[in-house]
Amino acid sequence: MNWILLIFAGLFEVSFAFCLGKAKEVDGHSMYLWYAGFLLSLIMSMLLLIRATQELPIGLAYTVWTGIGAVGTVLLGIFVFKDPANFWRIFFTATLIVSLVGLKAVSH
Repeated sequence: MNWILLIFAGLFEVSFAFCLGKAKEVDGHSMYLWYAGFLLSLIMSMLLLIRATQELPIGLAYTVWTGIGAVGTVLLGIFVFKDPANFWRIFFTATLIVSLVGLKAVSH
C-alpha cells in the first residue's frame, strides 16, 4: 500500500509541474486557478510522501518520489509543452527509469 501512496505522491509532483507550466501560459483569473491547482497538488504530494515514509525507508522513498516527478515532468514537457526530445534527453530519462526500477529491486 505504501508503494501505491508513493507512486501517487510522485504523480501529484508531476501535476504541480503541469500546473506551473499552464500558469505560465495564461494570465488573469486563469493563472490564479492554475496556481491553486499547483498548491493543491503540492499539498497532496507532500501528504502522500509523508504517509509513505512512515513505513518505507526515507532514502528510498524520496529517491523514488523525485524520480517519478523528474521522469513524469520530462515526458510532460516533451508531449504537452513541446520541449525538445533529443537523443540525450531520452537516453538519460531511460537511465533514470532503469535506476529507479533497480533501486526498488534491491530494496527490502
